[in-house]
Amino acid sequence: MTDHRATDPAMGSENAADAPRERVIDLSVEVAGTPEEVWTAIATGPGITAWFVPTTVEERVGGATTSKFGEGPEMLIPGRVAAWDPPRRVVFDGGGADAGLAYEWLVETNAKGSCVVRLVNSGFVEGTPWDDQYDGLLEGWGLFMFNLQLHLAHFAGQKATSMLPMTMWVMPVDEAWPRLLADLGLPAVPVVGERIVATAADAPPLAGTVVRSEPARIALLLDEPAAGTAFLACEAARVDGVDQAGVSIWQYLYDDDATGIVERDGATWAAWLQAHAGS
Repeated sequence: MTDHRATDPAMGSENAADAPRERVIDLSVEVAGTPEEVWTAIATGPGITAWFVPTTVEERVGGATTSKFGEGPEMLIPGRVAAWDPPRRVVFDGGGADAGLAYEWLVETNAKGSCVVRLVNSGFVEGTPWDDQYDGLLEGWGLFMFNLQLHLAHFAGQKATSMLPMTMWVMPVDEAWPRLLADLGLPAVPVVGERIVATAADAPPLAGTVVRSEPARIALLLDEPAAGTAFLACEAARVDGVDQAGVSIWQYLYDDDATGIVERDGATWAAWLQAHAGS
């Protein structure tokens, strides 16, 4: 993944010292597929849902979008299609007078017969709440764009149902991560290429092959509870001066009965994370 990180439009200006600093997340990944297949994955509701969060898109300039980041009406985030140029460029933003963050997606072919997907996420102006969330969103986009790669490599064109339980544990990440693995019955150091199985008696089925292993994060190609992808992660947070960890077990399932599996296991995973927060 190419990480262009941040740019500063104010640099070089006579008033640069006085201008609020604006940063841009600029990431690129190589993906399998034709431009049309990649476009379906990054610009349509079912495509985005398969690797990000449940999403709807009215496929036209000015069309409405929604992104569901959790339960409750406050977690359903509206937006709009600000630009629509299939299969090369789409821009999503918040719409209205203050469009907020903007997400520009660009698709280019390369000599290998694959495509490069570039995300330019702008709107992080110094002194605003979005600026405070820059680092977390940069890390999060890295995870989701890897899931986009997995989706296009293994499940292109298929619909997925996601299960995205996450709970805050009141402990630092370096304590939460080994606890999560141990409580699930997983190896302390998962190795890429290894098939791992959660053996915890109180956890729903979870098994798959490790495709990425990093400190406090692994990615799996699942075979249980269904074919799909999964991300187990602990992300650092500090709340009221206390170190905490956002602990997640996210799954994207490609199965005729995926909806039934999520209905069966989703609440159980949420309860499991809560129950093990202080075990």
